[in-house]
Amino acid sequence: MESETAAPAASPRAWLAGLARRTVFAVRAALGRRDGRATAGAVTGAYLVAYHLGLGHLGLRTGAVESAGTPRFDLVVAADPVALATRRVAPFQYEPVALLSAGPVEYLFAPVNAALGLALAVLVGVTLAVSVVAWRGPSACRIGAGAGAAAGLPGILSGVACCGPAFLAVIGLQASAGLLAAFRWFMPASVAGLLLTLLWVGSRVDPGAVG
Repeated sequence: MESETAAPAASPRAWLAGLARRTVFAVRAALGRRDGRATAGAVTGAYLVAYHLGLGHLGLRTGAVESAGTPRFDLVVAADPVALATRRVAPFQYEPVALLSAGPVEYLFAPVNAALGLALAVLVGVTLAVSVVAWRGPSACRIGAGAGAAAGLPGILSGVACCGPAFLAVIGLQASAGLLAAFRWFMPASVAGLLLTLLWVGSRVDPGAVG
């Protein structure tokens, strides 16, 4: 233990490398369990759906009429999708380039938004997977049991990362310009919180379990 305590002062680079190695070990151990994989998959999928719902890119088509019980499939692509894809309409929000309709469901596809949403959803899913495994079986990751509850917090709070204004509209709040402007910081703050949480969990991994 003395060598582990002295490592940050003696060799910060070695300590950081060890921290990253232990964090990767914790994530791999969590995803190596069935409950960890189930949590990561379910949370990632649910978060990605909620993300697109919050942006207004996923919803029900109004006035859609089905013929002969067969879902109607439509795909409309913008004239210049490459130029449109990188046009920003709000902080961390970009223009859609295609409209996909399948039955009563409509989906606006914005490549940058989809990539951001997927990255954030995976990060939330992995963080909560580690949280569940740390809570249910801390010895599986050589993690202290107290890491479970703390690891889940950033994943829950990051739900307003890009969808805050939409959530305010749903609950009927009249938001001021200052409050709406504050939402631009939610995405980077959420990502930083999730990464720091994973690193903190990694710092609680038993170094002897990492070869």
